[in-house]
Amino acid sequence: MNAPTKTAASHWPKWARRGPMEMVACVVIALGIFMMLQPFALVLFTHSFLTTLAGVVMFTIVSKFPQ
Repeated sequence: MNAPTKTAASHWPKWARRGPMEMVACVVIALGIFMMLQPFALVLFTHSFLTTLAGVVMFTIVSKFPQ
């Protein structure tokens, strides 16, 4: 029998794998959309586009991470 080989995913910490990081990116996107649609604070609306954009960029990068 051959010894099991380590995959690339086994070197990554559990918090940096695709599943948890995609969830964080989705939360950032949802936060940006909430900031854009709320009528209470202009400062939240001002930063909403950059927050949403950061979440989308993060999701795009994280989708390349190993499982």
